[in-house]
Amino acid sequence: MFGKLEEIEVKYEELEQELAQPDIFNDQERYKKVSKAHADLGDVVNLYREYKQFSQDMEDNREMLSDSDPEIQEMAKAEISEIEGKLPDLEERLKVLLLPKDPMDDKNIILEIRAGTGGDEAALFGANLYRMYTRYAESNKWKVEEMSSNTTGSGGLKEVIASISGEKVYSKLKYESGTHRVQRVPATESQGRIHTSAVTVAIMAEAEEVDVNIRTEDVRVDVFRASGPGGQSVNTTDSAIRVTHVPTGLVVICQDEKSQHKNKAKAMKVLRSRLLQLEQDKAKAEEDATRRSQIGSGDRSERIRTYNFPQGRVSDHRINLTLHKLPQIMEGELEEMTDALINHFQSEALKRQGD
Repeated sequence: MFGKLEEIEVKYEELEQELAQPDIFNDQERYKKVSKAHADLGDVVNLYREYKQFSQDMEDNREMLSDSDPEIQEMAKAEISEIEGKLPDLEERLKVLLLPKDPMDDKNIILEIRAGTGGDEAALFGANLYRMYTRYAESNKWKVEEMSSNTTGSGGLKEVIASISGEKVYSKLKYESGTHRVQRVPATESQGRIHTSAVTVAIMAEAEEVDVNIRTEDVRVDVFRASGPGGQSVNTTDSAIRVTHVPTGLVVICQDEKSQHKNKAKAMKVLRSRLLQLEQDKAKAEEDATRRSQIGSGDRSERIRTYNFPQGRVSDHRINLTLHKLPQIMEGELEEMTDALINHFQSEALKRQGD
């Protein structure tokens, strides 16, 4: 591990020297590339330097143990004890930073939320979840762009598709894919009975054209007139787009924009991301079959979380975490949950490396 860390530090210093050259600003493409590479290595290098400093302090204090002054010996013992408590934690953090990086982590995402069992109550909860993710995005200074939605008369969402862009969006939200279950008393329930509904959430890395090659002959594009809820016409031109990927049967409909061109661009963006997700799911299934390690498949049919309104709690079933702060979570305060999930799956990855 430490040989690898030394190599990374050398590379980091080389990039630092390159950034210090005045002529690098003449090539903006090169400057961006070097800056990103330098920033990507920053966390692991800074932590490694902290580790090396503590290791050096340990050596210095061990030498002081042979000092003739008893007070200096006692001081050295106290510092050695303190450092011994810190080094294992730093080593674990360094191991995590050296894990192979998910190539999707820096990507923007396509968020899809669909109401499942529970009718209108499921659609209302779908709207609640969409608001939760939107608020979380705002707190991270991410940009949310709604691409398509299907609403109910009561203010619910049967389906919504949105693009979320910003720094490390996929890395923070990738574990949200799955079935989210809600237990609460619907507003229309006069007897005060608790109903259970379900909503599925899909988090897909936003695919670029270089990530997924879609052949023109594999795509069928249909144009039709957009309509609103209840058949209400929302525009008088044939601008709505239905894109069908013939080999997989995937269908994307986009009708939110008045421009046919914009709707097609949005639909193709969603299609690319769904195809990339299919590739990831296939690779993941093959990996799991080989490894026989079921650490949570991320399958969208899998129930991953329950939101219990009467008890004010949210439970994530993959990591056995229950937080009694449902109102705050529904307001977008997801950090504690997302951090716990990231830490859990990083720990699982470390265990697999040790197998």
